[in-house]
Amino acid sequence: MGRWERAVITGASAGIGEAMARVLAAEGVHLVLVARRGDRLEALRAELASATVEAEVLAADLATDAGVAAVAARLAAPDRPVDLLVNNAGFGSHGRLWERALATAAASAMVPRGRGTILNVSSIAGLLPSPGNAVYSATKAFVTNFSEGLSIELRGTGVQVSASCPGLTHTEFHAVLRPGDTSIGPEAMWMTADAVARDALDAAARGRVVRVHGVGNRALAVVSQLLPRVVKRTMVGRAMGHRT
Repeated sequence: MGRWERAVITGASAGIGEAMARVLAAEGVHLVLVARRGDRLEALRAELASATVEAEVLAADLATDAGVAAVAARLAAPDRPVDLLVNNAGFGSHGRLWERALATAAASAMVPRGRGTILNVSSIAGLLPSPGNAVYSATKAFVTNFSEGLSIELRGTGVQVSASCPGLTHTEFHAVLRPGDTSIGPEAMWMTADAVARDALDAAARGRVVRVHGVGNRALAVVSQLLPRVVKRTMVGRAMGHRT
């Protein structure tokens, strides 16, 4: 068995969520695959399930109360306990406040057992203002700060909280958000979903509360923390063609 016994992965039908499912299955971790697209989840389940790995499919739209409630109920199920929650589902223009409900449900089940991990997928976009994607960067800032706050609240319980902060990653995300636009950032800054997934899971297993993926992204994160906010706004505004 791997570092965890059973993982709930939201947004498992593509991108980083799918990559995490593959990495965890290879380690022998049982899976609960969550996304809106049930057909994709069934195909992934058929591929990953084996004699040693159980894979469940839970088709749920986390933009709805019913979808959140269904996943929360699965997290609380005592017969097949979950010790890793990967909060990954989302899209660029949507808020992610449902993460609070899922994190609370996971923590409520994990704390009495004295072990577990909550891994929230955030972004380095949360470190900088983003004209044109202001809601996205703001919600990512929320995810990172929420993860840090929750990690303090759960200190001493045996439950770890980690925020994964990828930068440019080869997934469906950018293809959907900006169809046909392949000019975003230098190629050296891009990472594969598999590389992000492996680094995120390794960091979570080591108890890292915030992990920025990639050397270039970590350098950007350090610089962004050192610059005054007015300087960051000016630099980003000019880079994006906005006057500040």
